Amino acid sequence: MIKLHLRQSTRSIYLGLACLSLALHLLLALFCLSVLQTACVLPTSSSFSSSSSSSVPRTDTQRHQAISRSSSSSAASSSSSHELPTVPQEEEHHKLNAKTSHPEGRGSLNGDATVREKKVTGVGKVIPRVKGCSKLEALFEHPLYNLPRPELQDDDWLLRVKTNERARDTGSYDKVDWTSDVETHPPWLRFHLGISRWELYNRKDPNMAGLTHYLATQRILSAVQKTGGTQLKLLMSFPNYGQALLKPMKQARDAETDGNLFYFSDFERHNAEIAAFHLDRLLGFNRVPPVVGRLINVTSEVREITTDHKLSRTFFTSPAGNVCFYGQCEYYCSLEHPVCGQPHALEVSLAAMLPDLTLAPRRSWRSPWRRSYSRTKLAQWEKDPAYCDTVKQTPPYNHGTRLVDLIDMAILDFLMSNMDRHHYETFEKFGNETFLLHLDNGRAFGRHSRDEPTILTPLKQCCRIRRSTLLRLRLLSLPAGRLSDVMRESLVQDPLAGAAPLLSEPHLSALDRRLAAILQAVQTCQHQHREIIYNDLEGYDGDFNQQPD
Repeated sequence: MIKLHLRQSTRSIYLGLACLSLALHLLLALFCLSVLQTACVLPTSSSFSSSSSSSVPRTDTQRHQAISRSSSSSAASSSSSHELPTVPQEEEHHKLNAKTSHPEGRGSLNGDATVREKKVTGVGKVIPRVKGCSKLEALFEHPLYNLPRPELQDDDWLLRVKTNERARDTGSYDKVDWTSDVETHPPWLRFHLGISRWELYNRKDPNMAGLTHYLATQRILSAVQKTGGTQLKLLMSFPNYGQALLKPMKQARDAETDGNLFYFSDFERHNAEIAAFHLDRLLGFNRVPPVVGRLINVTSEVREITTDHKLSRTFFTSPAGNVCFYGQCEYYCSLEHPVCGQPHALEVSLAAMLPDLTLAPRRSWRSPWRRSYSRTKLAQWEKDPAYCDTVKQTPPYNHGTRLVDLIDMAILDFLMSNMDRHHYETFEKFGNETFLLHLDNGRAFGRHSRDEPTILTPLKQCCRIRRSTLLRLRLLSLPAGRLSDVMRESLVQDPLAGAAPLLSEPHLSALDRRLAAILQAVQTCQHQHREIIYNDLEGYDGDFNQQPD
């Protein structure tokens, strides 16, 4: 009898424990399910915009449009007039870029490549913005960046569209029947027609945003290798006769040049071309052709459409399954130094092409401070401290602005550590009274841990500088307009900024350090010489010493 009661009580205990265990498992499952559902809920666009107002700083055109729209807004909305634009424009750049890089109907291989490209480049990512006013906007509102321009005469424009068939001069387009209506011109043609004696483009020109968008999104019709130069570059063609110069990604953005390499043996970098355009604009020079980053498909946008048989023969698939090519050039065009997609996606820089040489001939000038390009020999300027005295007596440096133009270029090169400035070009039409073209900046931004003081030799030997250049440099050294900050903000405008910063933080910090070195060199010159300033602001009425807001 006792055994029977024990058996019944034991069974009751076991049954109770089993029910309790089942109940605990059910509660645990319900809890885990609720946690997973909460983690998978994506934030709405409205909730995101309230936490992060934008990812891309305004261009001058967008800011002008925003100001005109806000003029009719209520007082409540005017309190946010200093906010930057929201994300959709940058997302649209990436979507358009992805669409042009991966046309439909290419098969599953390219479909997989599209997915991998999004992982590699961060397409769809939103770049957070620090709250507060835009330093870049405040900088470009400063009087030094809004100087009144002299009235341009007919001879001050590089090109113009013909008005009739009889006007058959070399400074006009005649291959296509363009109308006189500017709105019908493609962005590249508007860029060409906007080149003047004094600058390559006007920063406030509404066409600049359209031109960079055109380069970043237009369908690529053909790709051939560009002749000349020492490293690989391609000439890309777009609809409406547009063209761009492509330089591919050869190394990681944050990779630093090996200290054992000579300057003439360094790689060219696609992000250096992009950053040089932005830096030149921040300095107020406007002498670098517009450059934009883009993600291309090396299979559908180069290999399958190229008519260059020498280029097509260099394509291969790497052991890692990536599509690669190496082309033909003097340096680094070999099987050991290929350009590879991941597996098809490749980051590149696209620079707007200048007008054809048959329409706008350019003259190439050997730089007086050209390096020897030798492992052992020194150039004359490296051995003679008074070398500039000879340069000042040599045309075209003995009159006009050519010498201070050259020093402007040296300042740009020192900031981005570009030692590869052996020649420069000007448009022949304008003679010696014109600006210098700052072309071919691919070997810049190679080393951030070391500065190259010899790049500043033209400034140190000649002790001459434009007043406007000096005032802008001082402005960029102040906390309100610090060069590294405005450079960081400007580079966010590029479509490739969604993947990773185009310049690493060490490179941005190096800009501030080098700017301080330039100002110190100017101060040393002022102690040694009575007059070092070329006053190009004479006659202008403005408070150039005010600080940006």
